[in-house]
Amino acid sequence: MSHFVHLAPAAAARRILRGGVAARSRGWFGESGVYCMPVSGSFTITHQWVREMRRWHPRVLVAMDLRIADDEPVTVGRYGREPRRVTAAEAVAVVRELDDPRGYEVFVPRAITAGEVRRAREVPQGIGWRYVPDAHGRRPCACPVCLGRGGWGAARVRRRFSPDEPGRTKPELMADLRAAADSDDLISVLGELGSRSRGGAEELAYLVGHPDPEVREALGEALERYRGRAARLLREQLREAG
Repeated sequence: MSHFVHLAPAAAARRILRGGVAARSRGWFGESGVYCMPVSGSFTITHQWVREMRRWHPRVLVAMDLRIADDEPVTVGRYGREPRRVTAAEAVAVVRELDDPRGYEVFVPRAITAGEVRRAREVPQGIGWRYVPDAHGRRPCACPVCLGRGGWGAARVRRRFSPDEPGRTKPELMADLRAAADSDDLISVLGELGSRSRGGAEELAYLVGHPDPEVREALGEALERYRGRAARLLREQLREAG
């Protein structure tokens, strides 16, 4: 068996342990599946995608340890380049033999079953690289393509390096939340709300019972950045609701 790590929102850990990882990502060749990294001798390399993923998904991430059959077909390669079709065991060997495996990823073109998920682990939220593996020391690009709204630290970078107007205020975000037409709109606004610590969590109480589990998941992730008794109570209600 080959060992991999998949990064997932902390709020989804229990659901993944019960039901596995859904095939929600799209691979290079158009398949639906799951991205992950082989477990290597370097903790930093194994979990290198944490910091970059938090730029796009401002939420607390956990490491889901996976165990996949050695002969399972997967792809491996550096992001943005056509990957190689190999087996899971070969993918582990490819990454381990690289002089610089930063930016590499493995794609499993199917869902991961609950039986293949070993456990969920806390992981440091600042590990890895952002933007590109060698971005440290470079001036970040604040254009909308490179720096999406709601990402970790996005507002700070935009203030320093972009002439654009500052991000939306909380009243503006709450107005958009109330006017959201569908689940996708709700999730987008919750992502921005969760990008920085706030009070007033009671304003989000009406979403605890939302019928869409992905909205409830996004709410849980946003509440991780809230402080106070109201936020703690709402997080407890979400955990009890499953």
